[in-house]
Amino acid sequence: MGPTIFADDDAILVLDVGGGHVSAAAVSLSDTAFRIDRRTELPLDSSAGRDAILATLSRSMEAARRGGVTRCVAAMPGPFDYALGSGRFEGIGKFDALAGLDLRATLAGRLGIGPADVSFVNDAVAYGIGEWAFGAGRRTDRMVCLTLGTGVGSAFLNAGSSVAEGRAVPLRGEAHTVEFDGSPLETTVSTAAIRRAYTASTGTTCTVEEIFTRARTGDETAHTLVTSTMLALGHAMGPWIRSFGATTTVVGGAMSRSWDLIESPLQAGLQAAGAVSTLRPAALLDDAPLVGAAVWAARP
Repeated sequence: MGPTIFADDDAILVLDVGGGHVSAAAVSLSDTAFRIDRRTELPLDSSAGRDAILATLSRSMEAARRGGVTRCVAAMPGPFDYALGSGRFEGIGKFDALAGLDLRATLAGRLGIGPADVSFVNDAVAYGIGEWAFGAGRRTDRMVCLTLGTGVGSAFLNAGSSVAEGRAVPLRGEAHTVEFDGSPLETTVSTAAIRRAYTASTGTTCTVEEIFTRARTGDETAHTLVTSTMLALGHAMGPWIRSFGATTTVVGGAMSRSWDLIESPLQAGLQAAGAVSTLRPAALLDDAPLVGAAVWAARP
């Protein structure tokens, strides 16, 4: 079989908007492959004013667009009205300046395309769809994707489509709404929680990356903390993975790069909660939300 040939005019302009960066690329798709072109990543201050944020988004789009772009999709963190294209960010400490803004019309105007050709998808859902379509969960029927970074993101996918309602999934299909030990899950499983717990135990302030490195090189406090954190994640999410009937659970985000540390305790926590699901690390990593957003936007 020869190489997949992609038509340039079929590329979708994708934005992956995070609290500290924005990635953009032109993504082309076939049934069996994808291609990412003109990928760019810029720092993004989510606490900046509206004009500064929009200027950064515009620079990233201009760097990534190819030819006469006709479609754009943005993977956005919540709380966001994905149907209307408007953020509900008041008082949460990120993107407050975009609260209430018609981002669909704004991006369309800057790209010179119609508002109907701009769409939005949850960033964790985009990540999960990318892993489902071309990554670690390749086309499995029932899949859960957990993204571990600043907090805990999630996607509950049935044949690659997001399930956000019903008794089998958490509220809105979002893991951060789940509780562990009577408190929100992210008070235990998040960048801030891990750093806070390590400082409380040692008096030393470290990044999460440094804590994971210490766990790997003989720091018993760090190793115990990572283990207990992943056990907690498994205990909290196991019942939902079980109720959803996920045959595959994919773990992505920055922490998944330390799979050697997190796999065993997370698996133990899931099994203790009765979840029978194949556990895998993400394969596409930073490409996942770009590819997944394009797959989502390309659907009829």
